[in-house]
Amino acid sequence: MKNEIVLKELSTAELKEKLETERAQYLKMQLSHSVSPLENPNKIKESRKNIARYLTELRAREIAENK
Repeated sequence: MKNEIVLKELSTAELKEKLETERAQYLKMQLSHSVSPLENPNKIKESRKNIARYLTELRAREIAENK
């Protein structure tokens, strides 16, 4: 719920920027985890969920714009 409030306050450009950085971080974590196990592998799952949150918010804004 707290994360939801923060996402709504960000501009669309900031959301897209965060999405790009999160995706890059996610890919890095996946690669490093395949080579040697991460200390906290739950971060991969958390990152994937954050990416989904960003995409959902961007899609909601796109739909609201078209109405």
